[in-house]
Amino acid sequence: MKKLLVVMVTLGLALSMVFAADYATLEGEVASISKYGNAETDIKADEVAAAGYEPGDLVSLSAAGFSGIVPLGTNYSDVDSGETIVVVSDEGVSIAINYGSFETASGVVVGSPVTIDMAEKGGYLDEYAIRQLVRTDAREDYGTDEIFANFRMVDEGNIVPGVLYRSCSPVRGDSRAPYADALAEAAGIRTVINLADSEESMAEGLAMAPYYSSLVADGSVITLDMAVDFFTPDFTTKLAEGLRFMISHEAPYLIHCNEGKDRAGMVTALIEALCGATMDEIIADYMESYENYYGVEKGTEQYDMIASIITDFFTTMNGRTFPWNAVGTVAENYAKNTIGLTDDEISSLRTILTEN
Repeated sequence: MKKLLVVMVTLGLALSMVFAADYATLEGEVASISKYGNAETDIKADEVAAAGYEPGDLVSLSAAGFSGIVPLGTNYSDVDSGETIVVVSDEGVSIAINYGSFETASGVVVGSPVTIDMAEKGGYLDEYAIRQLVRTDAREDYGTDEIFANFRMVDEGNIVPGVLYRSCSPVRGDSRAPYADALAEAAGIRTVINLADSEESMAEGLAMAPYYSSLVADGSVITLDMAVDFFTPDFTTKLAEGLRFMISHEAPYLIHCNEGKDRAGMVTALIEALCGATMDEIIADYMESYENYYGVEKGTEQYDMIASIITDFFTTMNGRTFPWNAVGTVAENYAKNTIGLTDDEISSLRTILTEN
């Protein structure tokens, strides 16, 4: 039986190698590095299709200091946080790390050669299918303005209702932005933590956001221009700046990035943990963005797979697994030892959110 198993495994590997050899090698170079550390290559989407590569395939990727087997997909979220993926879109082929920087991890620069070979046709297809998320940008496809703009009050743990909100960007210039701006005005937002924009990129969307513009004029908006690698010095330095801005300005507060689910999701999760929220509460709030945008349903494999992003976030923060009832301690240690907040600053942050 053992010999038969060895023969079957060997045969399977041999067939896999034969099938992989049927696909041409894709070769190119890094054309640019995105704000988020993605390597944008000069390989075109039609080259990928013509060579027979499809989303759900596993490919052998070589680029600068990186070499390994990774999935081919259509979005960075097609893999777990911290995992590498080759993303094919209308713009071409890029290499990304979900919630990370491929530039930092691999050492790629503009001009670095990139080689992609077939490793296993359809080898990632089942998981790729589960991860596919579909949404529209039409208001009529959503039940309320709040759902459409992913706008909601944050009151997990000991956070007082009406003090903290999160949403998509009111200044992105898309179909959701005017709704986010109107909802911010209705909530009486006094201070905004804009995680996504620089002052220049924010300015491009102010014409569609009259209320937001008034807050900018009052000096009540901070632009942090963050990437999505949450554990780099750049991110943590900017996060400290944003939290100190909150402490020194008036509630109610609005935290947003572009869609209000990634950077805003992680920063809000940290704040919730600091303010006494349980892991279940933090996960539920994080996942509400996926319910709002994509109709992801609780209790499904898709829901659980996406929810692991937030538990992985805190596990990485702690450096190892820990009991979920210690999430507040993990968040406080991270705030002090990595972000650099003092005990007094953490106390002040809790006070403005839990005692107003």
